Amino acid sequence: MSARLFEPGDRVLLIDQRGRRYMTTLATGREFHSHLGAIRHDDLIGSKEGSSVVTTSGAPLVAFRPTLADFVLKMKRGAQVVYPKDVGLILVYADIFPGALVLEAGTGSGSLTLALARAVGEGGRVISYETREDHHERAVENVSTWYEGLGGKPENLELRVGDVFEGVPESGFDRMVLDLPEPWRAMGTTTEALAPGGVLCAYLPTVPQVSQTVEAMRAEGFGLLKTYEVLLRTWNVEGQSVRPDHRMVAHTGFVVVGRKLS
Repeated sequence: MSARLFEPGDRVLLIDQRGRRYMTTLATGREFHSHLGAIRHDDLIGSKEGSSVVTTSGAPLVAFRPTLADFVLKMKRGAQVVYPKDVGLILVYADIFPGALVLEAGTGSGSLTLALARAVGEGGRVISYETREDHHERAVENVSTWYEGLGGKPENLELRVGDVFEGVPESGFDRMVLDLPEPWRAMGTTTEALAPGGVLCAYLPTVPQVSQTVEAMRAEGFGLLKTYEVLLRTWNVEGQSVRPDHRMVAHTGFVVVGRKLS
């Protein structure tokens, strides 16, 4: 399969020599401007990923199609996004698999939503609820932006405005992911829709929330309860100089998972 060349409408990630990242969507006749100068979109259209382009001030930029992680860190935000390091943890420990029926509550800006929809594949389905209309609209915009040029919003994803604490019409969910301030309120009414053996996952920023959620899950009859936290540190590797970077992504949130007992 030959590499697809950049075309008008493609989203492009531009990386400078210091590793700084800029994102733009290509359009014939347009220019991208930054403190490094300007580049013509036409200079990228028709080129391969990994190609370099030089700005009007002589600064080289390398062009790639952004990964989902790149997009999440650059996309517009209403609510705080779930960062890629936590998205990865949730996908693995909540065991989001191809073909799964997943309920998400707390769409927010849509970063986790996009990852869930991709993980369940065409044979799965993700139903995501958000109580705030403004957050829902921002998530719809971000999902639409990500899927520009990819055939539009996938059929396996449905974004709803509503409160899952009042219950949901569907049942038999394989997985349930809650990014809510008070997930313990979902015990009973909402978790009735989770199939026996299904995984319930809660994403929480503080220790008191973790404690109350775990105790509520235990009282509701969930087992195999685990709580995780990821601290992400990158390393600088240049020849014989190998050392951790001065900055790291430390605490962002806790991930609590448990299995529904029959």
